[in-house]
Amino acid sequence: MLTRRCFLASSCGALLAGAAGCGDDPGGLARLDVVWGRRGLADGRFQKPRAMAIDQADRLYIVDFTARIQVFDADGKFLHLWRTPEWRHGRPTGLTVAGDDRLLVADTHYYRVLPYTLAGRLLEDQVLGGVNGNAPGEFGFVTDAVYDSKGCLYVSEYGQFDRIQKFAPDGSFLLQWGTHGSAPGQFVRPQNLLFDAQDRLWVCDACNHRIQAFSTEGELLLFWGNEGSSPGQLYYPYDIAMDTRGDLLVVEYGNHRVQKFNQQGQSMGTWGRLGAAPGELRDPWSLVLDSRGRLNVLDTGNNRVQRVLL
Repeated sequence: MLTRRCFLASSCGALLAGAAGCGDDPGGLARLDVVWGRRGLADGRFQKPRAMAIDQADRLYIVDFTARIQVFDADGKFLHLWRTPEWRHGRPTGLTVAGDDRLLVADTHYYRVLPYTLAGRLLEDQVLGGVNGNAPGEFGFVTDAVYDSKGCLYVSEYGQFDRIQKFAPDGSFLLQWGTHGSAPGQFVRPQNLLFDAQDRLWVCDACNHRIQAFSTEGELLLFWGNEGSSPGQLYYPYDIAMDTRGDLLVVEYGNHRVQKFNQQGQSMGTWGRLGAAPGELRDPWSLVLDSRGRLNVLDTGNNRVQRVLL
């Protein structure tokens, strides 16, 4: 039987918090629901988890610094895992569930995108990239990969190039945009990508501390954000999600919080602050919304997941 109460993360692998005042945040955005996970190498434990994705059945896919991709049910029950083929040079930093049958892995330090079935079988004939370079189809450090509504694939990368490349459904190169810099349309570590229902591509321009949105042809549509810790400011935005109302939820690695914005960049509240207690965060990398509108936050520095009710 699960008891809904608060206790310290270090005492158990799964935490459940739902009592009034437990994990509440002065930012007013959300209320803590469930906390689970702890540091370790055993199945279901984490070593610096770096990216997270969710499928249509609310199963969570989480990759950590050991290059393990672990799969959990909505409440944190461990289901199964696999490991990427190579990890000596570095570990993946991006995951995306594409449709209902595959997981795209940004194999960052091997300059490629690895497609898997949701059961963990690598689709070797569909691997994209693998060569470090700036020619079409070559990559720097890959951070994320997402599809638009027509099946075209967009891949973000950072390092020497800081750009986004677009590929047709058959994997052929179509176009690219972006260069290293801070002017509108440029990037300094485009860390995460999100397509909305209007086929606009939202980009977490992490080291420019801003969000940018583009058309499928690379036209800059809007951008907002500046460095800081006040409401409405950003400090290393690492991941982004959109709720059913079209509002954006951004996790800030540097500010140890989640912030909600409307599409024009006006802040609508925050959740989280630096710390290790339930409702606090340390260097969070990722966030996903489940089918019930609950927000799962990857609390990287605390080796756990926190789920909040918005």
